[in-house]
Amino acid sequence: MAAQCVTKVELTVSCENLLDRDIGSKSDPLCVLLMSSSDSQWYEVGRTEKVQNCLSPKFAQKFVIDYYFEIVQKLKFGIYDIDNKTIDLSDDDFLGELECTLGQVVSSRKLTRPLVLKNKKPAGKGTITISAEEIKDNRVANFEVEARKLDNKDFFGKSDPYLEFYRQTETGWQLAHRTEVVKNNLNPTWKPFRIPMQSLCGGDMEKPIKVECYDYDDDGSHDLIGLFETTMKRLQQASRTSPAEFECINSKKKQKKKGYKNSGVVSVKLCQVVKEYTFLDYIMGGCQINFTVAVDFTGSNGDPRSPQSLHYISPQGVNEYLSAIWSVGNVIQDYDSDKMFPAFGFGAQVPPTWQVSHEFPLNFNPSNPFCAGVEGVVEAYRVCLPQVKLYGPTNFSPIINHVACFAKQALQQTTASQYFVLLIITDGVITDMDETRNAIVNASRLPMSIIIVGVGAADFSAMEFLDGDDGRLRSLSGEAAMRDIVQFVPFRKFQNAPREALAKSVLAEVPAQLVDFFCTMKLNPPNPGSAPNAAETPVMP
Repeated sequence: MAAQCVTKVELTVSCENLLDRDIGSKSDPLCVLLMSSSDSQWYEVGRTEKVQNCLSPKFAQKFVIDYYFEIVQKLKFGIYDIDNKTIDLSDDDFLGELECTLGQVVSSRKLTRPLVLKNKKPAGKGTITISAEEIKDNRVANFEVEARKLDNKDFFGKSDPYLEFYRQTETGWQLAHRTEVVKNNLNPTWKPFRIPMQSLCGGDMEKPIKVECYDYDDDGSHDLIGLFETTMKRLQQASRTSPAEFECINSKKKQKKKGYKNSGVVSVKLCQVVKEYTFLDYIMGGCQINFTVAVDFTGSNGDPRSPQSLHYISPQGVNEYLSAIWSVGNVIQDYDSDKMFPAFGFGAQVPPTWQVSHEFPLNFNPSNPFCAGVEGVVEAYRVCLPQVKLYGPTNFSPIINHVACFAKQALQQTTASQYFVLLIITDGVITDMDETRNAIVNASRLPMSIIIVGVGAADFSAMEFLDGDDGRLRSLSGEAAMRDIVQFVPFRKFQNAPREALAKSVLAEVPAQLVDFFCTMKLNPPNPGSAPNAAETPVMP
C-alpha cells in the first residue's frame, strides 16, 4: 500500500544564543534539514539562507515537507556557521543540532529545544525553535441545487438528471464533483453536497467553472441535457430567497431549433464557502490521541516456552506480538502528551484466583493499568507472560467496551479534545463474534478507532468481515455502524517488510476516521486559534 501523504507542512526555524565561532564578528548561521524515515539513512531536505552576523537568527527560508501520519519521520536540524562559498558543510563550524520527529513538531505546533553538539553535550545556551504550519486551502463549498423544466430525453418516463462540476486546468476541464441521479424528474432537487475549493477552482474565485446536466442511462450513454459556465464569485451570491439561476444550453439543439431558449434552468439556492478542519487542525488545536493495547493470551498461541509458540520470545528478544506493539506504538506515542498507555491482556487465567479474564492489566494493577511509553508496554508484556496461564476463549467485546467507556466520557466535553485508538493483537478466530459486532457498532458513534493485527497463520476471514471496507458492519439487531472504524491487517503480510511498513498500513486510515467523526459531530478543536487553518464552522462531510 502506498503511503497517503496527509498534507504538506511548512516548517519555520529560528535560534537563540548560538555559539560564537567568529573572531571579531558574530557567527553567520545557516540551518540544514536532514530526514530519515526507514533505513536510518539521513538525506538532506533543504537549507535556509545564511544570516549574517547573528546569534539569534530567524530564518526566512522555510522547509516544506510531505507529512505522513503513519510513518515516524525523523528530522535533524543542523546549524552551521558559514565561512566560505562551498556547498560542503564539513569545512564550516558546527554550532549544534536537534534530532526529533515530525510528529513531535506537528503536535507541539511550536517546538523549542536546546541544541547539542556531536558528542550530545549542550551547544552552550543555544536553542532552536521550529514552528509547523499546514499548507492547504482547506475550504469547502456547500451546495444546495435544484432544476426546473429540464428537457425530456427519455421515450418512456422522464429524464433522470444529474450534474457534473468541472474545474478549468491548463490541460482542459477536470471533473470536480458528480451529484446523485434523481430518477424520472424534470424538476429535480439534488441532495445537499460539498466540493473542496481546491478541486473546484483551486481557490480562485474568478476561475471559470463548467456545470453539465445529463440524463442518466443504464448503458452508460448518458445524454447531455445542457450546460453553463460560471465562477465561484457568481455562485456565492446565491441565497434561498434569491437563488443564482443558470440557463442550461445545449448547443446542438440550439443550432437545429429556431426560437430555442434553453433546455431547463439550474437554480443554486446555496453556495456557502466554509473552512473545514483537517487532521492537523485537530492535533495542533490540542486534540490528544489515547492509545490502548490489548494482547491475546489464549491457548491457541501455544506454550510461550516452546519456539513454535507465537508468544515465544526469540534469543533476539522479539516475537510477532512485540513487533506489532513496537511498530504501531512508535508512531502513536508522538501524539500523546503524557505517553502513558493502558495495556491489557485477554483470554488467560490470571493469578491469584486463576479465573479467566478478558481485560486484565498487563502490570496486574487494575487501578493504574498505565505503562510509560511503548517501552513500558513491552516491559509489562515480558513480565506478565510467565505469570499467566494461556487459556480461552477469544473474546474481543470486553476490551472494546472498556475503551468505549472512556471514549463516551470524552464525548461529554464540547470540543474534539480526545480520540482513542485501540490496538488488538490476536492469533485467531473470535469466539464472541455477535457481541463484538455489537460493541463495534456502538463504538462507531464514539471518538475511537480499532486496529486489529492478526499474528500467526490462522484463518482471519472473520476479521476481514469486521473491517467494513466492503460495506457497513451491522450489529445483531441489524443496526449499521455509523462509520468504518476497524482496520485489520495480518502480520504475515509484513513478515519480511521493513519495520515501518506495518505501522504505515494499520495507521493510514486513522486521520480520516478522526476527522470524519469530529466533523459529523460538529466538534471543534479545543484551541482552534492554535490550529493553522482556524475555521469558523466545521462542515458536515
